[in-house]
Amino acid sequence: MVAMTKRVKTFEVIFSDPSKAFYSGGDKVAGRIVVEVNEVTRVSAMKVCGVGSAKVEYAKGKQRCREEIDYLKYEEVVHLDDQPADTDGSVILRPGNKYEYMFGFELPQQGQIVSSYKGKFGFVQYYVKAVMERPAQPPQECRKSFEVEEPLDVNTPDLLSPTGGMKEKKVTCMFIPDGQVSLNAKIDRRGYCMGEDISINAKFENTCSRIVVPKAAIVAKQTYQANGRTKLFRQKLSSVRGNHIISGMCDAWQGKTIRVPKIKPSMLGCNIIRVEYALMIYMHIPGSEKLILELPLVIGTVPYNGFGSRTNSMSSQDGSVSNASNSWVSLRMPSSAPPSYCDVTRDVRLDQPLTPLLDDYDDGESPIFMNTPQFTFPPPAYTEVDEEFNGNMRMLQVC
Repeated sequence: MVAMTKRVKTFEVIFSDPSKAFYSGGDKVAGRIVVEVNEVTRVSAMKVCGVGSAKVEYAKGKQRCREEIDYLKYEEVVHLDDQPADTDGSVILRPGNKYEYMFGFELPQQGQIVSSYKGKFGFVQYYVKAVMERPAQPPQECRKSFEVEEPLDVNTPDLLSPTGGMKEKKVTCMFIPDGQVSLNAKIDRRGYCMGEDISINAKFENTCSRIVVPKAAIVAKQTYQANGRTKLFRQKLSSVRGNHIISGMCDAWQGKTIRVPKIKPSMLGCNIIRVEYALMIYMHIPGSEKLILELPLVIGTVPYNGFGSRTNSMSSQDGSVSNASNSWVSLRMPSSAPPSYCDVTRDVRLDQPLTPLLDDYDDGESPIFMNTPQFTFPPPAYTEVDEEFNGNMRMLQVC
């Protein structure tokens, strides 16, 4: 409710279905504008506007970078039912009565609209705005926001196909060769929804003199574009780790899982804001940069509907994984103990303080989550980084 002047008691927008969590492309947004006055008031026109836009704004040195894209522009003049109007279309509102102006409009079709989003340097927002015009007085406004979530089905052939890769790294000590480490990993598909477990099959080999630790993490990349410039951020959302691997040994993960936390779905359809995810499988090497393999993920809204074990599905499609060796599949290693996950009891958002990935502290297991349905406002302690991951690490003592 918005108290606008002494003469207006109530002026607010109410949706027909207040319990509706979000709308999608093609849905109808309907409701009413409720007006109550304390004095006799003449209203010359009541307008309803549907507004939706993506906006990026941030400072780059002395330059202010701004970019905006409109996704919804709707406007109509609404009238009261059974209320006499003057020849100029104006109506008289009297105290003690409640007046309701009805409205309704359709959102653009799917593919022409993007999901709501709120970040530190950009947002996608939608709202209904009511404008009351009165003679000899400035227009008065009230607005009500609503969420848009575009469906993203992970059950497409591209997102159901397995993916994997192989990485190796030669380790040196004071420019003297010290062996190498390698990892070979794959997952059964690229598309997941929050709450699902990602099953990881991987082999890690260590021929250097140091004790290494295999780990995996879900990371998010947010990209903001304005004035031809790009602002990029990466955060680690949740992680698991394996056993220490001593020199000359190897280890294997067979179905080790990491759970997708509460996060916003991937946002790929907006030209100025993108939200992307990846599964980062890496080896922590004391005194050297990490060995990192990133497998792209798409976080959707329509869950996986396949049957049977996803691990079996991955094994059956083993041959389609590019650049991944199959020799390790025959290994029979004991399964890793299942990881413990923190129960998510509150929403955590992209725009809350998060530990930047490049300052990753590998000694802990506490996952960092992002919030999904709405957004809160303390500004996050983001760190701007180049798109190319430089592998900076923090030295840890290996017990």
